[in-house]
Amino acid sequence: QVQLVESGGGLVQAGESLRLSCAASGRIFSANAMGWYRQAPGKQRELVATISSGGNTNYADSVKGRFTISRDNAKNTVYLQMNSLKLEDTDVYYCSFYAILTRVRYWGQGTQVTVSS
Repeated sequence: QVQLVESGGGLVQAGESLRLSCAASGRIFSANAMGWYRQAPGKQRELVATISSGGNTNYADSVKGRFTISRDNAKNTVYLQMNSLKLEDTDVYYCSFYAILTRVRYWGQGTQVTVSS
């Protein structure tokens, strides 16, 4: 089992920045991918950004150039730096840990990001 603890959500104005953090603990294999997804009420959860244990990144088109994902493997922590936030970035953001060998995905509890005008 892997446990994920997220932090850093909140209320900001459009154009401002936020940084999300997610720390993983438990049975962590070295081959994994961590990332962030977001979900609005009544909508499907969508990918925001992912990063492999080797540092390969993937971003949704809607956040490219504004969001940066990074990780600290020694701390089993992934970060999401969100700049130039827009109203449409308002969502619940979920941290994800994908164990490649077991093909099991774990989710954090979610953190609310609200962008106001």
